[in-house]
Amino acid sequence: MAEISSLRIDPRSGFCSSNSTFYSKRVPFPLPSNHALDITTFISSYPHHGKTAFIDAATGRHLSFSQLWQSVDSVSTCLSELGIRKGNVVIIIAPNSIFLPIVCLSVMSLGAIVTTSNPLNTSREFAVQMADSKPVLVFTTTQVVPKLAGSPLPIVLLDEQVATEETGQVKIVITISEMLKKETKDKIRVKDRVYQDDAATLLYSSGTTGASKGVISSHRNLMALTQSFSHLSNPEKGEQTHICAVPMFHIYGFGAFAIGKLTQGSKVVILSKFDMKEMLSAVEKYRVTCLPLVPPILLVMVKEADEIRKKYDLSSLQSIVCGGAPLSKDLINRFREKFPSIDIRQGYAMTESTGFGASVQTPEECLKYGSVGLLSPNLEAKIVDPTTGMALEVNQKGELWLRGPSIMKGYLNNAEATAATLDSQGWLKTGDLCYIDDDGYVYVVDRLKELIKYKGYQVPPAELEALLLSHPQISDAAVIPFPDEEVGQYPMAYVVRKSGSNISDTALMDFVAKQVAPYKRIRKVAFVTSIPKNPSGKILRRELIKLAISKI
Repeated sequence: MAEISSLRIDPRSGFCSSNSTFYSKRVPFPLPSNHALDITTFISSYPHHGKTAFIDAATGRHLSFSQLWQSVDSVSTCLSELGIRKGNVVIIIAPNSIFLPIVCLSVMSLGAIVTTSNPLNTSREFAVQMADSKPVLVFTTTQVVPKLAGSPLPIVLLDEQVATEETGQVKIVITISEMLKKETKDKIRVKDRVYQDDAATLLYSSGTTGASKGVISSHRNLMALTQSFSHLSNPEKGEQTHICAVPMFHIYGFGAFAIGKLTQGSKVVILSKFDMKEMLSAVEKYRVTCLPLVPPILLVMVKEADEIRKKYDLSSLQSIVCGGAPLSKDLINRFREKFPSIDIRQGYAMTESTGFGASVQTPEECLKYGSVGLLSPNLEAKIVDPTTGMALEVNQKGELWLRGPSIMKGYLNNAEATAATLDSQGWLKTGDLCYIDDDGYVYVVDRLKELIKYKGYQVPPAELEALLLSHPQISDAAVIPFPDEEVGQYPMAYVVRKSGSNISDTALMDFVAKQVAPYKRIRKVAFVTSIPKNPSGKILRRELIKLAISKI
């Protein structure tokens, strides 16, 4: 990697013509020089003036920063006594709670690895992820326990144990409340030396194509992410209160709210799940200043703006951060008309870039309609022609490649997918069609990758196609994203029935629904005589998308 100081970089766009690379216009920051450092120790030693770390929106329970670190000490001591060691994987299957950050920080402090799963997933989906990640311990809730019946893994309950027939079929070893009572004085904890390059998290992503894959992120990757939050914060705004209404099992909720805001000393109000009324009530009650949303929820706020303003006091709200999919200029303008005092800040990130990418930070930057902002600090980008592989210049559309200290180590047990996504020079191929303008702002135009974005959730078509093909009356199938104003996109299936079959669309939708989480369900089916494919057998999804849209 060339020394930036020796390159001729256009100060306006950040583009260097000698190597066709865009450099972040944000002020860079140094990462810690101590190689023997874990993310938990790094965050706990970060200077700030914050007092309250987390608030449970439902119960009103407050957790101060001092209580947080005391709790982490207690839980990590218990984990050590349970035999958790460096390199072990611990899976968390739970909705958002005030306990999740404590558990994540405790696990990582020991050099063990955090993996997460959506509590709405089915037993089959849990089994697939566990077979891949090989966890040694589960943190979950009583509601999820029935889906884990028969699992030999020890379980820590994140709520109070309620004796049921299902809890008798699993091995519950302790509850989080019992862990938090653990005295740590004079306790000798077994702790291996943890290095910045060691694996810290294993969050699952659909990547650019195909089935879900475990993304290995290091302690250093997380340091780059968390330090950026502090680096980009504006002291003039005063103490900030954020609300976490996005799931912490996803990189957005995990990176920004479970750990990221801790370096700012910000207050985070946690909702167990998204509920519009609960979220708006919490904004009013706790004087929230910043609210993270996905585009479909922003649309609901616009449509119900008059009723919302009558019912809730949102005067504390300074900004809405929107990710998951690009916002249209029309929607942004409609929102500004209804809520003129609230800035909309868009952002772009991937699990593979550890929640790093691009962001809008100031009111002036918000005026760049449709942009996801400037490249994050310390990041480099290329715009590459997907056909020729040539690096392009300013205002030219191509695949966005990223390189920097937040880029993942690779995919777990999948050298082929890692090699296809990360090149030998450390460039991450995002699979997104983008361009960067004259001022260095990134615009996401389309997805080269084949993911479906349902309410911000990622749905891989390949997984649903595999399920459809497992049905005895189906000979071929293709799943595409169908546009919808309310949810963004939903899965639609084109299906070829076997000769003599009269299976209905409803029967097929029910067949899939029983095996996947609700957000992955197929919501529209069309029967065809064949699925269009190229000579190598790859499904020509764009043809099917055009066909589907032509019939709207």
